[in-house]
Amino acid sequence: MRTGVWLVGARGSVAVTSIVGAAAVRAGLTEPIGCVTEHPVLRSDALPGLGDLVFGGHDIATISVAKKAEALAEAGVVPGRLVATLHDELVAVDEEIRPLPHGTAAEVAAAVTADLLDFRRRHDLARVVVVNVASTEAAAAPHPAHTSLETLRDALDTLPPSSLMAYAAFEAGCSFVDFTPSTGARLPALHELAVLQNVAYAGHDGKTGETLIKSVLAPMFAMRNLRVKSWSGTNLLGGGDGATLAEPAANAAKSASKQRVLSETLGYQPDGHTRIEYVPDIGDFKTAWDLITFAGFLGTPMRMEFTWHGCDSALAAPLVLDLARLTAAAHGAGRVGPLTELAFFFKDPLGEVDHALGAQFEALAVFVRSL
Repeated sequence: MRTGVWLVGARGSVAVTSIVGAAAVRAGLTEPIGCVTEHPVLRSDALPGLGDLVFGGHDIATISVAKKAEALAEAGVVPGRLVATLHDELVAVDEEIRPLPHGTAAEVAAAVTADLLDFRRRHDLARVVVVNVASTEAAAAPHPAHTSLETLRDALDTLPPSSLMAYAAFEAGCSFVDFTPSTGARLPALHELAVLQNVAYAGHDGKTGETLIKSVLAPMFAMRNLRVKSWSGTNLLGGGDGATLAEPAANAAKSASKQRVLSETLGYQPDGHTRIEYVPDIGDFKTAWDLITFAGFLGTPMRMEFTWHGCDSALAAPLVLDLARLTAAAHGAGRVGPLTELAFFFKDPLGEVDHALGAQFEALAVFVRSL
């Protein structure tokens, strides 16, 4: 079942790590470690195989996929031997990446839609999933035109970039996944278009590090009936994502996404904030430090601390592959609209869902069996 994966931000670190990883697994050069869909409970013939994924995308960057992969190898993100072995495949993928079109919003949307349709036709793909792994954008202010498809079509220039890409994807009959905290498909008018076009969408903001731990620890405090007084965190990261999040508006959108799991799981919002700081020298790696204060029996004050060190792209890439496979299978099974069962993968998931990781995994397993 040949399936297209169209990456918005296709020459970025997460996208290129995903491309290298899929090619390496297909060639038998590595194990699919970190791919949730390879968990014994979640394996299913309904999902396209990693070897069935065909990559393309848009990007404003001009560095080639092969050169970006070499840079990631030098930074210790991917093994250099894989990049050297897979050079020809990476060059072939680069030929499927298009520059982001210019013009009015309507012209950009039409050009992106045309690129998607051409990609599907040339590779004889069963379906295409568009995955947004571009830089985080500032939170979009509500706009009257976003409430219905009728008003939206005459006001495409009011859409944030991620939402314009979702619009073009839906127009092309493609499903859409937002791996970022950007607005993406989370507008009433775009939901209407997805239903009209019989496609699915998922998001948003991939859960790869600190928030992943929060989704495990917060339920523990809730189940033990321990009162969390404060939960504060500091995130240090470099790379392109870190540079983007140095901008206050993008930083605010990301921080809000990271905090939602606490209020949803605990039933209240403890004191504290999540800070994100850009440290260029650590590159694609990130460190998160969290301090939790809580009260036990008789109000006895206690505290917990944890530190997480991880490689952002190596954590995110297998989830991108998982989401492409799951969303494609859902589309093939006739699912339309928001895929709330994919909450397991996101900091700020669609719909009213349980934010405890264990419950999300169970919902995901039921979802896969239903396909």
